[in-house]
Amino acid sequence: MTALMNIGDAAKAAGVSPKMIRHYEQTGLLPQAERSESGYRLYSEREVSVLRFIRQSRRLGFSMPQIAQLIGQWGDTQRSSRQVKAIAERHLADLQEKLREIVEMKSALEQLVAVCAGDDHADCAILDNLAAGSPTKPSHSANFVKLRRRNSNDSRSPALETLATGHLDLMTWMRGVHIHHGNH
Repeated sequence: MTALMNIGDAAKAAGVSPKMIRHYEQTGLLPQAERSESGYRLYSEREVSVLRFIRQSRRLGFSMPQIAQLIGQWGDTQRSSRQVKAIAERHLADLQEKLREIVEMKSALEQLVAVCAGDDHADCAILDNLAAGSPTKPSHSANFVKLRRRNSNDSRSPALETLATGHLDLMTWMRGVHIHHGNH
């Protein structure tokens, strides 16, 4: 019988974190671990091999469903390499498309950075290009935008009440803030 390892030792041997081991168990990539009498997870060299396989697959950018397919192929002695190659070829095509998109984004951003003066003036070629096609520009006047947190229990004392000039803080907006325009 092979020696069993606790989650920390298995993680170290496989080059992954204990948190990732628990995640792989929850998603079904790794079978539920055997447990000691005191409830600690125990792993054999077999599970550590699967963890190494998953780590290598993740390094190559395979998705979790693709890794599940590859693990299934790895354990199937009746598989054909054609099936495995098809999974890898689809992934390679996806990577090539992502790379093409990244190269396009990099080129466009390099052009924007090159045309921006980057000085103390308000004119900005980057913002002008990003706003191209927008029907209106945000006002840079002294108008204020009043932000209020949604679901405030006390309407007399909102959870968040901030005054900002001319623009909306995107992160605040994403957290569920209502916008109330007014003259203040």
